[in-house]
Amino acid sequence: MNNFYEENHQSYFASTVDIDPSAFLEPLARQLKPKATVLDIGCGSGRDLLWLAKRGFRPTGFEQSPGLASMARKHAGCPVIEGDFTLYDFSGLQFSALVFVGSLVHLSHEAYPAVLKSTFRALVPGGIVLITMKEGDGTTLAADGRVFTLWARQDIEQIFAMNQLHTLDFSRQTSKIRPSDIWLGYVLRYGNDR
Repeated sequence: MNNFYEENHQSYFASTVDIDPSAFLEPLARQLKPKATVLDIGCGSGRDLLWLAKRGFRPTGFEQSPGLASMARKHAGCPVIEGDFTLYDFSGLQFSALVFVGSLVHLSHEAYPAVLKSTFRALVPGGIVLITMKEGDGTTLAADGRVFTLWARQDIEQIFAMNQLHTLDFSRQTSKIRPSDIWLGYVLRYGNDR
């Protein structure tokens, strides 16, 4: 699966870079303090990095595909860490917010909690998290061979509750690339601080 993004990084960049991310990033931005540090995990084209930087935040990308990481650096002018977020040691990082825009869509339901726990080592207490996932049941196979895990609201919200994530904002939006896809968007606060 991960090879898809490296092998197709130029076409993936082209298909995603010009989508306006305001609909899902504005609710996050409203929760952040000026100049907040943000780690965009699975930053892809760097589209969201650029949006956040233009609004005065201090974003850093995290991307597994070297090709996409390079394009994101050039496009957004932001640092991008290269690595596999399922294996990376996040304990040495510290950010005010974490962003997962579509980056967890290939994880199984079973793998989800462990990845949250691992990546949250980079988050300050009371930090903010943006997560978007595809709505549905089971998995779906895209024409390009990628497998996407789908989520019902009650299932993902149960995982959030078990991981001390408190919902600050929720949205349900139709995909700008595939109108048949519905995206669930959550802005959450991590920890007991409300």
